[in-house]
Amino acid sequence: MSMKNLGLPLVALTFLVLAGCATQTVVTLQNGTQYLTKDIPKTNTADGFYEFTDIAGKHIRVKAGDVATVRKED
Repeated sequence: MSMKNLGLPLVALTFLVLAGCATQTVVTLQNGTQYLTKDIPKTNTADGFYEFTDIAGKHIRVKAGDVATVRKED
């Protein structure tokens, strides 16, 4: 096989592997607001905040006390 013939399958495989790394998560706040995140939120901040990036690419910090649930997207 030539390099041209290997290029497309390798690119497709790369995207499949990278897509498997992200776990979309729904963060629901006490007031009912929901955020769909690109990955599982970081909760080990020293100041007690959840930190995550939503699917629009916006970085969000929320007080842990304001979070009602964190669950994986179905």
